[in-house]
Amino acid sequence: MNKQLLLKLHRWISLTFALPLLVIIVTGLILSFEPITQVAAVKPGSVDPARVVALIKQYDPDGKARGISINPTAQHLTLQGRPGIELDMTTGAVADKPATASVFQWARMTHEHLIGIEGLTTVSTIGMIVIMVIGILMGLPRLRNTLSGWHKGAAWFTLPLILLSPLTGVLLDPSNSFFGAPPAAGKRITLQDAVDIVARDHDLATVNMIGNRGGRMLARIIEGDELRAYAVTADGLSALPRNWVRLLHEGNWSLIGSAANLLISVVLLTLLVTGVLIWTQRRLRRPKRIREVQADTAVATSSS
Repeated sequence: MNKQLLLKLHRWISLTFALPLLVIIVTGLILSFEPITQVAAVKPGSVDPARVVALIKQYDPDGKARGISINPTAQHLTLQGRPGIELDMTTGAVADKPATASVFQWARMTHEHLIGIEGLTTVSTIGMIVIMVIGILMGLPRLRNTLSGWHKGAAWFTLPLILLSPLTGVLLDPSNSFFGAPPAAGKRITLQDAVDIVARDHDLATVNMIGNRGGRMLARIIEGDELRAYAVTADGLSALPRNWVRLLHEGNWSLIGSAANLLISVVLLTLLVTGVLIWTQRRLRRPKRIREVQADTAVATSSS
């Protein structure tokens, strides 16, 4: 295929999706730190199950909350729903969400939904994949100590990682059902019962979330530096198969995954910024080249 055509496609698709991709990459960079903070927040023995159940009974007597999340370090309990309630487990009073949690919540909502346009995140992510595929089709680059050379080198040396991120992102789209599991059959349990069941086998300080997802009660629990998912039933907990698409995309399979996601985000941001700079430099040089050609033409005409 014509390399110039590929270059133009690569350039203009990148420019078309530059703004949404910038938002996706920056929020992804922020979210790269979330698994690290979750593991660091674990304080064994710091969360009293009876206290958690009592607060759920007090603030959600009708059982409308769809789940809870726990921050052991800040001693905060979040009742998830519309609207959610942030509680101080020490005082039992309604509290403001910790700044770090607010930043991560904003980053996640923005990362997944951008400005609220349905499908924009998915379309932009597919655009990113197309940009990378075109880059591959353009062939191996000549590595030079120039902005363009560093742009190409960074892309090629990290290609498997930076391609993995958008691929797993597309597969995680809720409209895809490849990795969804059907709701588990069985007796429906309340959120309070779920907390008691989880607390039998796990320290609640390691619990990231307990809640109803897709018609079944789930718990996400930090084990070592991995976030594991469990189904919660009246019979107890059962570990769910690892969803490697989610684990790889979110980086919460280990702290190595978090570091990899951080590297991916930095490289993608660098590629986006340098790509726009390369295009800008060429646009700025074009009038100069036109003037030089016109001057040469004028000189040639006058001399003849």
